[in-house]
Amino acid sequence: MAKSKELFRELVNKIQLAESKEEIESIVYFLLESQLGLTRTDVLTKKELENADAPDWGEIISRINRQEPIQYIVGEAVFYGRKFKVDPSVLIPRPETELIIDEIRKDHSHEKKGLAVLDVGTGSGCIAITLAKELPKAKIYATDVSAGALMTAVENAKRNRAAVEFIRHNILSDEFQLKGIDIVVSNPPYVTVAEKTSMKKNVTDYEPPEALFVPDDDPFIFYSAIARVGKKILRPGGKVIVEINERFGMEVSEVFLKEGFSSVLVMKDFAGKDRVVSAVLAPSI
Repeated sequence: MAKSKELFRELVNKIQLAESKEEIESIVYFLLESQLGLTRTDVLTKKELENADAPDWGEIISRINRQEPIQYIVGEAVFYGRKFKVDPSVLIPRPETELIIDEIRKDHSHEKKGLAVLDVGTGSGCIAITLAKELPKAKIYATDVSAGALMTAVENAKRNRAAVEFIRHNILSDEFQLKGIDIVVSNPPYVTVAEKTSMKKNVTDYEPPEALFVPDDDPFIFYSAIARVGKKILRPGGKVIVEINERFGMEVSEVFLKEGFSSVLVMKDFAGKDRVVSAVLAPSI
């Protein structure tokens, strides 16, 4: 019987990416867990492999070497400790987005009344579904303009047994019927087209561009729309929490200040980069 450590080393040696050794090993650990159920501990302790049908490692390694994201290859990603289906219709969830969840849990994990939360541009549904699981008393709504993304999000809600109401909606043009929302969250497109040339091919060649990029001449288009909609649907004192381009913390803050929001904060991610802006809708005088 072959040992898992031998397979691990074999796969690591076949990956030809311009990445660090640690990053390549992380890819292989993720691959072995998704395909064979092997944990990192199993590999380190040289657990023997079962005589099960092996995946087509050659095809998988070929796709990895073409810089296709491992999450699309195996069809899932992990966000806040839960597994989510991902495909090219949705962005791959990033660890830094978990900061939005942390911020809401910090203030509302012991909330006795049910919050009403809206996730704009839900994609895979990872934010909305995680909030539904972490705040079981909350009413969670989630929107996206993409029918394909909503299909993936609905499947993820079923997989995670989460109660989320999904709505097809274009934040840039459609009206909202919702009222009395406590929190609006969003990880909208925020990468300028000019930044594309400096990005890795595993992002630009595979992830949906409509979920990534904004025009160079209007980089805050989604934040402006979220601020305008937020003024209409948030209760007084309600909050907006959005992920941002690390370059534009002050500029995004200004968008919300101009729309009448207050208590605007810019929060840094684990890498020390500006990553999240929160703003409170000031009560009408």
